[in-house]
Amino acid sequence: MNNSWNKIIYKIGSPIYDKFFNSGMFLNARKQVLQLIPFNSEQKILFVGVGTGADLELINYSDLEITAIDYSPDMLGKARTKFKNSKIKFLEMDAQNMDFEDESFDYVVASLILSVVPDANQCFLEISRVLKHEGKIIIFDKFAPKNKKLSLLKVLLRPIISVLGTDIGRSFEEIITKNNKSLIVEEDTPVMINGMYRKIVITKVR
Repeated sequence: MNNSWNKIIYKIGSPIYDKFFNSGMFLNARKQVLQLIPFNSEQKILFVGVGTGADLELINYSDLEITAIDYSPDMLGKARTKFKNSKIKFLEMDAQNMDFEDESFDYVVASLILSVVPDANQCFLEISRVLKHEGKIIIFDKFAPKNKKLSLLKVLLRPIISVLGTDIGRSFEEIITKNNKSLIVEEDTPVMINGMYRKIVITKVR
């Protein structure tokens, strides 16, 4: 996976993305992840890899200060169209190299992004960098099972599926271990497909 290839994949996929990832079990999972988060108007909120804006549709965005980034201009264009009358700030930007100052946001929402960026560790490092002290990271994504090896089927399918711009074998535990000096995992809840997709809430303590 690389950024150039991902742009091609999401250019092809942007017209039909919502039919698959903003309906059915994905919509129910997004609701489970987002609808109880206590966002308020005094916070600065960043959506990393906002895609078509599926997450934004599930919150009261009109009262919030939101910045939303995506590397794909086609996906971002879909989101801008949906929210053209809102005050949400949409920016084309690489989540692995964000143009924000340190500790800029109270919340960073990262849905289905750590499994698709070429370098998940660098992306997570950037998410942590731009998060304020006592801020929270909200993750919804698919990861390898905790403390288990991938099944033979997933091992065989992993390189094939990666051509489609996503990785089914990344370990959240490995990612957080490399970047955990100032982070505490407050919640780690299975939400879909026998725990393959998880809701993870992290607080930055210093």
